Amino acid sequence: MLTIGCHLSSAEGFLHMGEEALSIGANTFAFFTRNPRGGRAKAIDPVDAQALRSLLEENHFGRLVAHAPYTLNPCSGKANVREFASLCMREDMERMEHLPGNYYNFHPGSHVGQGTERGIEMITQLLNDIITPEQSTIILLETMAGKGSEIGGRFEELKAIIDGVRHAQKLGICMDTCHVSDGGYDIISDLDGVLEEFDEVIGLEKLHALHINDSKNPPGSRKDRHAKIGEGTIGTDAIAAFINHPKLKGLPCILETPNELDGYAREIRRLRDLCQG
Repeated sequence: MLTIGCHLSSAEGFLHMGEEALSIGANTFAFFTRNPRGGRAKAIDPVDAQALRSLLEENHFGRLVAHAPYTLNPCSGKANVREFASLCMREDMERMEHLPGNYYNFHPGSHVGQGTERGIEMITQLLNDIITPEQSTIILLETMAGKGSEIGGRFEELKAIIDGVRHAQKLGICMDTCHVSDGGYDIISDLDGVLEEFDEVIGLEKLHALHINDSKNPPGSRKDRHAKIGEGTIGTDAIAAFINHPKLKGLPCILETPNELDGYAREIRRLRDLCQG
């Protein structure tokens, strides 16, 4: 069965997210660990967290894919921005233990003129500072479109980060269809080739989750603007081939298309119809 969901708001608590996921036919979901623009995280209610854990187990959900705030940038040129990234991720690793065994996805960051090599060093340093061998959460580096000074637009950049992390068993990749297409990887007509390249550079065993998005931009544009499934340049056929690829089967698929809840419900139904088992 296809493991698919979307981003849900945590404003009304953990259990509410699980119930909302069920209402739209989802069996996984993503949520921001705090306001996506940053700031303090709301205190966790352990009873609420346990209620969600029970609901997930009873309904055979796949792993969840929590998301760090967009403002998190461990390779910023500003010390206060780097300090926030460190504090945020350290807190989030503690908070994620209320929902053990899931994923925590983040954008690697932008080096803002310091250079890719220096940016990778700073990201690696942060991860080495906060990852412990005891944590149950796997941290996922997201594939990026490569706009501006963004790090993660090439598989080699993500590989360099993984290689520099001591507890690399706690690190993996989330592949975003919009990002990799905008970044120049031809998932439309050569998905096999892209996955072979990923395997050669990083290793498919490190690919743990997928963001399923169409793109408003032509392939290779390096812009990153998501579109609804079938309304962008990637198209329904390529998305269907992606979710049905034998090397990607079973991975949690998270929709990040520009939708409200009813729109996500329609896309989930549509993609389930396109799933070949």
